[in-house]
Amino acid sequence: MDTSHLNLLNEQQKEAVLMMEGPLLILAGAGSGKTKTITTRILHLIKAGIDPSSILAITFTNKAAKEMRERVMRAVEEDKSLNFPVSFRERPFVSTFHYLGVHVIKENHALLGLPRHFKIFDAGDSRRAVREAIEAAGWSGKEMDSGKIANSISREKGEGKTLEQYVEREKGGFYEEVIQKVWPHYERILREEKGLDFDDLLLKSLSLLRRPEIGERYRNIWKYIHVDEYQDTNGVQYSMTRLLTGERHNICVVGDIDQNIYTWRGARLEHMFQFERDYPEAKIIVLEENYRSSKTILSAANTIIEKNTLRKEKNLFTKNDEGEKISVFKADNERDEAVFVATRTEALIKRGTPPQEIAVLYRANFQSRALEEVFLSRGIPYQLLGVKFFERKEIKDALSFVRLALDPESVSDLKRVINVPARGIGKITLLKIVEKKESTLSPKIQAKIEEFRKIITDMRGAFLALPPSQAVLFLIEHTGLKRLYEKGEEKDDEKLENLKELVSFATRYDNLAPQEGIELLLADAALTTDQDNLEVKNNSVKLMTVHASKGLEFDCVFISGLEEGLFPHEGDEGASQEEVEEERRLFYVALTRARKKVFLSWAETRMIFGTTSVSAPSQFITDIEAKYIENEVWSTDEKRRRGIEAILSIDF
Repeated sequence: MDTSHLNLLNEQQKEAVLMMEGPLLILAGAGSGKTKTITTRILHLIKAGIDPSSILAITFTNKAAKEMRERVMRAVEEDKSLNFPVSFRERPFVSTFHYLGVHVIKENHALLGLPRHFKIFDAGDSRRAVREAIEAAGWSGKEMDSGKIANSISREKGEGKTLEQYVEREKGGFYEEVIQKVWPHYERILREEKGLDFDDLLLKSLSLLRRPEIGERYRNIWKYIHVDEYQDTNGVQYSMTRLLTGERHNICVVGDIDQNIYTWRGARLEHMFQFERDYPEAKIIVLEENYRSSKTILSAANTIIEKNTLRKEKNLFTKNDEGEKISVFKADNERDEAVFVATRTEALIKRGTPPQEIAVLYRANFQSRALEEVFLSRGIPYQLLGVKFFERKEIKDALSFVRLALDPESVSDLKRVINVPARGIGKITLLKIVEKKESTLSPKIQAKIEEFRKIITDMRGAFLALPPSQAVLFLIEHTGLKRLYEKGEEKDDEKLENLKELVSFATRYDNLAPQEGIELLLADAALTTDQDNLEVKNNSVKLMTVHASKGLEFDCVFISGLEEGLFPHEGDEGASQEEVEEERRLFYVALTRARKKVFLSWAETRMIFGTTSVSAPSQFITDIEAKYIENEVWSTDEKRRRGIEAILSIDF
């Protein structure tokens, strides 16, 4: 076998690639080339004669899965020792856990009583359904926190608990009784709308894999399992992985306990410790060489994370330059802090740093307001992660048209778009349609319904015959959406631009068969995350929470709001040791996003929920050794500019 693909690996990476059989645990520190190691390992398996389609690689974000898929295929196509035809379709299955769930459910949908084109509830759909369920259970939205109830149901599902198991368990307090009454109505709404929420995609696929004949079928398809970010697996994902691995034990998991920051989503740190007990013959390889950050940044990060006790010992090192010291700025308040961040950002851009190589991170979403105000006033190009493209009304309308075309019996999609644009079809008429009593309607109304049905039929033909991008363009024009936002009563150039962006998004599926392409588009749209929006507007500074930054890297990173109680975050009842350690891991993740330069800032006073509080600097700042730190001081010109801005911001 030609081994030139191993030449660019260090000894630990090479060892991980060469171990093709049996269980393997790779402890991969931040920036240690884990994606490179996994993709090279997959290439090595293929070069050794393993059927590409028998290889499964699972990760957590669409962005990470897309990057891994592209890197694997590029490596395969560029390898001269492989003689695959240009159009070979036997490829490794690289996806997120949720898309893997969609795949398994679609192939076995009848067993679950679902149509092939079932609806995937996004976060907004789930919140709306929980609000309806609360009302159906006899309470109002003002009495109950729908978000809290939705999160509780999600957490139970993430641990593999079903509604029946939750209802059967011993009664707890009032809150548990509320969930026991609300959850059944929530499940009814899902059934009526032929939908599954994000957690169901995993829970239902796990129930299928537990059927001996189905589990065995997928174990015979995927004989080499890879799981990235293993420290972030919840109970259901852990069980899915075990079932898919079976008795072969050909499983390679990659993870870093120091980057476990999702316990609030059900991620269980013990899965990393459990791996050696699950597979006693497992080999452990530690990747400690960091290829991303400067020595200064890495040393500071090591100093921070060494204070945690719940971890496996490792010490990242790098051959990169020493790099600049970490800057620390003490602000008077949140606006003063935002002006500092904007001023330093402008200086970085002026010195040649591309805007997209700068990130501003914060612990909580509310912190973005002050930053946005100053960035807007300065004209600094920025992109705020968290505004999801696929949750915009016009995009959800377009996707509802797609689902309705593929499944004309979808009541929820019919309700959403039958009057978009307005067609003179009211609620009573809609009720008659759902109840199959159209014959009782006037001929004029029946004609309007038939006209709408013809639009849907025409769209179905387009989706089964045209490339997805052309079919979506046909939809926008044929349904009247283009006319509505171009010159109708709801004229809105931004919404029209978003619909055009949907057409552009659909082009990535044009190389597939029409129906396969449009189904994949729907799945990807439903499973999109904040990070997937990064490609929409590229040449801009990124503003995001630290959680959203996981897996990303930038030349320069600002970490703002480093105050006790905010970062590390502390609830009303204080924080446990486990919570403090997770906050420290979160700060470690933030630091290791940076290649060259880190700016830390904190404000002496900050307004939170209308109340101004006095703060002390975060322990994370004082935990960094002084030799890695330089204090930022405003120059006279900057102070003057700041004072003028404060005067101009006063509302007379």
